[in-house]
Amino acid sequence: MATADFSWSTPKQQFNLDGKKEGEQKLSDEILRDNIRWFIIFRWAVIGALILFQIVALIASEELTQLGIREQQVWPLAITVILSAANFAYIYALDFCQPLKYNSPSINIWLQIIVDLLCLSIVVHYVGSTATPAPFFYILHIALACIFFSALESLFVAIIVSAMYTIVLLVENEMFYQVSQSILIDPRFSNESLQKGRVLVWMIALDTLFFIVWYVVSRLTLVVRKHEQYLRDAYDQINQAQIAKDQYAMLVTHQLKAPLDAIRSKINLVKEGYCGEVSREIEDVLTRIDKRGHNMSNLILDVLRLERLKTAGRNTNAMGYVDISATINKCIDKLEPVANARNIKIKLSMQNFFAFGIPDQIEILFENIIANAITYSYDNTEINITSIIELSGNLASVTITDHGIGIEAKDLPNIFDEYFYSPRAVMHNQSSSGIGLSLVKIAAANNNLQLKVASAPGLGTAFSVIFPNIQFLRENHNASAY
Repeated sequence: MATADFSWSTPKQQFNLDGKKEGEQKLSDEILRDNIRWFIIFRWAVIGALILFQIVALIASEELTQLGIREQQVWPLAITVILSAANFAYIYALDFCQPLKYNSPSINIWLQIIVDLLCLSIVVHYVGSTATPAPFFYILHIALACIFFSALESLFVAIIVSAMYTIVLLVENEMFYQVSQSILIDPRFSNESLQKGRVLVWMIALDTLFFIVWYVVSRLTLVVRKHEQYLRDAYDQINQAQIAKDQYAMLVTHQLKAPLDAIRSKINLVKEGYCGEVSREIEDVLTRIDKRGHNMSNLILDVLRLERLKTAGRNTNAMGYVDISATINKCIDKLEPVANARNIKIKLSMQNFFAFGIPDQIEILFENIIANAITYSYDNTEINITSIIELSGNLASVTITDHGIGIEAKDLPNIFDEYFYSPRAVMHNQSSSGIGLSLVKIAAANNNLQLKVASAPGLGTAFSVIFPNIQFLRENHNASAY
């Protein structure tokens, strides 16, 4: 039996910009909030590395000293404690505090950068400010600031980085103290002066590198943001054009419905003899015309419902908790005459629950799935509707299983495409509009539902609708047969 999982969601814009001027554009608080957790996870990895370093320092202290890393057993523990406390503070501010003026994602990331830079400066001092590549980790913070902040704000970060590294070098090499004239005569002190000169050159070179990195990355970021703005404008234009097209299609389709209904009404008048006696041959022709008109009328209704669903997907004000058992029973009441005509029994056995969604759309979803199950079932069979509730995951699934023609594995990924017809389905039902499962797809996307379809040719198909965030009633359990 072939199975396929389906889920649809509205695409999110990955780069939402605040600020109109080019140099003031930065990512919005919504995007920054999504990245704060990534920074926290990365910091936990750094904390783990520091703990590992402390273990290595206890085992191989002399080897680290020979590499120029001194006082290994004190500063790593202090940095670990500071970063851990800071991480818990960030998590508390993000998850347990209301967003306020002084608790915004932008301020949160600013605090993270400042604390990280202070800790990095301590690490650079003890690991080696010129003997190891540790100072180059400052560049990471400059690059991240260019990505998430405006060009002016990222410049402030570059200035802070330069100032912190300069202070580390000046304190480490005591370059604030003047060397007296008499001392400089001693060659030993001349070498010390030469060493300080080298440190000064290193400081100027690295500070220059910091600002070069800031300039290059900030320019590239501005270019990317400008292209992102063009793409967003193009997306808005395409979306508006799609809305206009859908509205025009709905208007044209609605205008076709009135004359078609008038034609069918006239046909029925002729068939009933109100326009004179009709021969058997003419009556058969009129019956075939009326049947085609009926199919076309159903197609028009499906198109109208499809466009209404697309429009409703842009409005979430109608969402609320839906009684799933009552909704399914309502659908079964509508479709029971069709099922009885073919001696198809619908057996319902499910525990009731409430799901968050749009009531009318969830009803349309189940009505189309059950109607499909009836249409493509063999006569004298049954359709089973069951539910499974997973309290641990706060979700539930409703499965509609038929015993019909089934779906071939190659057709399964395409069944929710608009106007898709599989050869097997056409042979069984030539009047299908090809829109029914498209309605299911849009209703599922609008209500954040997942679908799972399992089918085998000749054995039947099972549609499972997965509901997240449910409310469960233990006392209600429905079991009945139609």
